Formats: sequence, structure tokens, C-alpha cells
Amino acid sequence: MKNAVSIRLLVIDDDNLVRAALTDMLETAGFEVVTASNGRLGLELLDTTPVDAIITDILMPEQEGLETIREARQRFPEIRILAISGGGETQLLRFAESFGADQTLPKPFTGSQLVAAVRSLLAGRGGKEGLP
Repeated sequence: MKNAVSIRLLVIDDDNLVRAALTDMLETAGFEVVTASNGRLGLELLDTTPVDAIITDILMPEQEGLETIREARQRFPEIRILAISGGGETQLLRFAESFGADQTLPKPFTGSQLVAAVRSLLAGRGGKEGLP
């Protein structure tokens, strides 16, 4: 059953399997998901597709997550941003916050941790009630 209020998320990750897993977790929780394989493609998608939040990896080819966060924050100041990164890269997650990420989540994480982080990220934003 589709929620009365559709929440659309942009997932940016260069790893196809990770991107597919994140999409599955979020769609199972009731979110609508669009994806991009790097920051440049994600920002291009934002020009034509409105989203409520971005979930972006930090380390990616083409355009990495920190630059993506900075540019998204400048161009779309209202958008919510969750930065994710693995491999013990906690310093990168701190940088992500300084570049404009609203929240961070270190990999690995469970589906329930991801969904809880997204719900927290979106809580009270834009009058959207009834988050999935």
C-alpha cells in the first residue's frame, strides 16, 4: 500500500550492489527511491527530479561525496542530506558534516538503522507527516 505522502530519496553510491541493497531497504520501508552512481550524475538528476533527501557515499569516482554535499547544499538549501561511508572513515563523515550533511551514518549498518536515520533526517521537515 502506497503512503498518502510520497517521500522520494536520492541514493548516490558507486557500488552497484550497495546501491541496490540501499534501494531495496528503503523501498521496503515505503520510500520512493531514485539512484545515481556518482555525485555528478546525482546533481544532474536533482535538476529534473525533486527529492526530499539525499543519501550519498563519500568515496566515489567522477565526483565524490564531499563535493556533492557542498554543491547540493548551495543549490538546494532545503534538501536534507545523509552522508554514509565505510572502512573506518569517521574523519570523512566529520568532514561531510562541515560540508553541509545534516546527518552521517557509518557503514556497515542494518536496514533498520538506515530507515531510522532517514526518518530522523526527515522528521518535521516540510510539513510531511506520516513518514513510512
